[in-house]
Amino acid sequence: MYHLSSLTRTLLLTVCLGSAASAFSPACQAQSSDEQAFISLNNVAMSKMMEGMAIQPSGDIDRDFVAMMTPHHQGAIDMAKAELRYGHNEQLRRIAQEIVVEQQQQISAMQLAIGGPLPPPAAASPEQPGSSPAPILPIPHPNMSLQKEP
Repeated sequence: MYHLSSLTRTLLLTVCLGSAASAFSPACQAQSSDEQAFISLNNVAMSKMMEGMAIQPSGDIDRDFVAMMTPHHQGAIDMAKAELRYGHNEQLRRIAQEIVVEQQQQISAMQLAIGGPLPPPAAASPEQPGSSPAPILPIPHPNMSLQKEP
């Protein structure tokens, strides 16, 4: 038997009821397939983020902070990628690209700060075929050295 958090059950119920209602709503039927795909990707990103942020405290505030912020930042990355894939406004697409790069850098910096493993390098995005991923560079913290000590 699967045990779902109350948040997960609520989200699933909302999605199911929303899907059933949308079949009868002319406004929902008028949505483009791109808009439906965009909304679907964002709903998945939000659900994954909220579930990932619900951690069991470890007793280490710094590790708990990173454990909660990593899925939060990954959620922002996933939502920005949905904008890159389906959005049309060039200014918003540039902002979305910045979000992807900056949030990846912050995840790396947080992992470095607690001595954790770095996330794997980002692969080329399907929304930008043939593009090279932006390098993930850690953002130095004032009290953290990125140089290896001899």
